[in-house]
Amino acid sequence: MGTSHPCPPLKYLSNKVRGMLCHCGSQNKYARLDAKLEKKMIEVKKSSSGHSNFKSIDSVIVRFPQFKDGLKNIKSVFEQYDKDSNGTIDREELKKCLEELQLHLKEEEIEDLFKSCDIDGSEGIQFNEFIVLLCLIYLLTTPSSSSMSKMGSPQLKATFDAIVEVFLFLDKNGDGRLNKKDMVKTLNESYPREKSPAHVTRTRFEEMDWDRNGKVSFREFLFALISWIGIDNDEEIAEME
Repeated sequence: MGTSHPCPPLKYLSNKVRGMLCHCGSQNKYARLDAKLEKKMIEVKKSSSGHSNFKSIDSVIVRFPQFKDGLKNIKSVFEQYDKDSNGTIDREELKKCLEELQLHLKEEEIEDLFKSCDIDGSEGIQFNEFIVLLCLIYLLTTPSSSSMSKMGSPQLKATFDAIVEVFLFLDKNGDGRLNKKDMVKTLNESYPREKSPAHVTRTRFEEMDWDRNGKVSFREFLFALISWIGIDNDEEIAEME
């Protein structure tokens, strides 16, 4: 994005948080789930008509308020299953939640999701992590209409679908992951006469590439997107009040 048309401020991850994510986010911990996600995104990309509601990074940013509204409605579900009201959902609470939402997953699948979404290694799923977990379940399984309604919002399916569409828009070569070349191309498409400065592209990419492997999985993309649209900010404000 050009220097005279700066991208709206996004929430930067602190060095402390980045270090924590790199420390606890080994390749082995995430490899199995991310491989499934990569395969799924390739399938979705191939089956899509090629039409996209997103034509530029600006068309993505303008949808942030809608994404935020759709995702905030999951809060009531989170609070319902956070039985001890400590702000996190542990493994047993998660199993109970999935059971009551009629989301039938194998023990191995639940463990993969828990480990891959518990990014700070706290042994508990926080609200932003819970959003990612539900979106991954939605993408990798076929939730019933009853399951979706129990998640608390008729907007939720549309919100998840739109987020997937954003990822597909950014994934220019359709390999199921994002790379820096994808990001450079997307940022420069908005302002073709003003190529995005290298440091801007690098910063935006680093905000997503938490494990520093040069590729961004759908899971990493989700965490970055939730931070950018301000879900985390709302949580911090609520804790201070």
